Amino acid sequence: MTQRKFLLIEHGSAEYEQSLVLRDEVLRKPLGLRFSDEDLVLERDFYHLVCLEDGRVVGCLVLVPQDEEDVRMRQVVVVPHLQRQGIGRGLIEFAEAVAREEGFTIITLNARDSAKVFYEKLDYQQVGEPFVEVTIRHWKMRKGL
Repeated sequence: MTQRKFLLIEHGSAEYEQSLVLRDEVLRKPLGLRFSDEDLVLERDFYHLVCLEDGRVVGCLVLVPQDEEDVRMRQVVVVPHLQRQGIGRGLIEFAEAVAREEGFTIITLNARDSAKVFYEKLDYQQVGEPFVEVTIRHWKMRKGL
């Protein structure tokens, strides 16, 4: 039986390195993007959450504090062949719990057009009109915690 765990991990840990590979392969390389050294240094102050199955990172996301109330969720990704198995939902629910524990009251995110319905099912609300970011149509979304 597969064991699934959701964890808050340390920047620079082995799990963090696995999450970087996953984010790079699924989210960045298809758009011709790469992590810069500056990007990775900035991530030291962010919250890194992963889903582990049998010790392997199969999903991850990053929470970036915006101010005392608002935290931005970004770089949400699940291994493609494991999508639609509850990993993404579990990560989002875990991220919301972590954000509440850290004192945040709002989560915002920029959802790719293809993920908008997923977030709506988790009670995120669209804010404003769509916009293009990294060549893809996105929607600003938010949820009160």
